[in-house]
Amino acid sequence: MSGQGAIVTWRARTWVLLACAAAVLLTAWYAGSRFPASAPAPAPGSVRLGPEPGEEVAAYLARLPAELPPPGTDALALVQFTGELPVAEADRAVAGTTPVTAVLRVPMPRVQTALRFEPLDAGASPSAAFDAARQRAQQQAAADAQRQPGRAGAVTAAEAAALADASAPCVLAVVVRADRAGLDAVAAGERVRAVHAAPAGVTARELALSPLLPEQLERADPPPDDGPVP
Repeated sequence: MSGQGAIVTWRARTWVLLACAAAVLLTAWYAGSRFPASAPAPAPGSVRLGPEPGEEVAAYLARLPAELPPPGTDALALVQFTGELPVAEADRAVAGTTPVTAVLRVPMPRVQTALRFEPLDAGASPSAAFDAARQRAQQQAAADAQRQPGRAGAVTAAEAAALADASAPCVLAVVVRADRAGLDAVAAGERVRAVHAAPAGVTARELALSPLLPEQLERADPPPDDGPVP
């Protein structure tokens, strides 16, 4: 083959390779424009509702109004009570909102008890959903009592006994969905201590819940655990 023929062949191959590369890039662009990549799912527990560990309670409460959604915008929010409420009172305290999750806890003086997070059935009436959450928490506490030895088992057994009573004060907080007007109305309730709203668009899956405990008056520190088990 002459030198000129080799040059022509090399140029032809180069043009073929460039044409193939252009076709690949065009196909990738077209596919990307028609089928854009979906955003990665947000990490569970990436949005905290409740005070930071050791945070001053006064400072926490003072920052919450600025985190409420703008008027007309729905958002999830953690409604925190001054003390644990029976399920019927908790239902009334968040009237006008859509309850999503109940945070249950059995109060015992100077005894640390579990926070139990129970989703509320959207297909049931709020009162029925709250009571079903109490019953599931009672069953879980009873199961825990069977597995845990010593003081831990005695505490969970006492929790299970308390939760068996439908009138027991056990609802510490509720995650609700509402707009600004609904959250303002709930915050004005006599038994509501704080309403901590998540940014608009945040889902329940993204929430990490850590409500204020009634005994946390100055700082969000762990409560004492040196009292007798009832």
